[in-house]
Amino acid sequence: MGVCQPMPEGAVERLAPLLKEAQSKAEYQRIQCLWLRATLGLNSQQIAQALGWQASSVRHVQARYLRGGEDTLRDKPHGGRYHAHLTRAQEEELLAPFIERAQQGEIIIAAPLQQAYAKRLGHPVHHSVVYRALHRQGWRKVQPRPQHPKADLAAQEAFKKSSRNFSKKKFTSRPHRGARSG
Repeated sequence: MGVCQPMPEGAVERLAPLLKEAQSKAEYQRIQCLWLRATLGLNSQQIAQALGWQASSVRHVQARYLRGGEDTLRDKPHGGRYHAHLTRAQEEELLAPFIERAQQGEIIIAAPLQQAYAKRLGHPVHHSVVYRALHRQGWRKVQPRPQHPKADLAAQEAFKKSSRNFSKKKFTSRPHRGARSG
């Protein structure tokens, strides 16, 4: 095994407040891993046993800290739109004319929006790209309940009232199909 590098000057004073500021269990344990070495002088085997880790993991955390400082102890954000065609601001700019038309009462169709998106990028895009962009911007598909424009509500209500009575008479007057005569 190699020789253990000494901890930097003032590491104990800088690590103690970081323990209180840790955002997750993993971050807390990484800081604790260094704090145990700096304050108590424990080796990687003892620290690994205290934390429930492997000794090699302890050495990796300590080596990263000695190379990169306190920034290596923080959790790194996961996820994100790494392969996005457009930023959110660019998507908003692309959708602006469609929003104006929608506010005037027009129905927005995805095909022209897809064409505008493809024109902006310079290559064709799948329709799901457009729908995901609309979802990111807070759009949702809203359709009115289907109803005929010449529907007569009074006639519909009258039919409902008369059809119930008719159907009761119809079913009560018929003999059961399973009954046999004779």
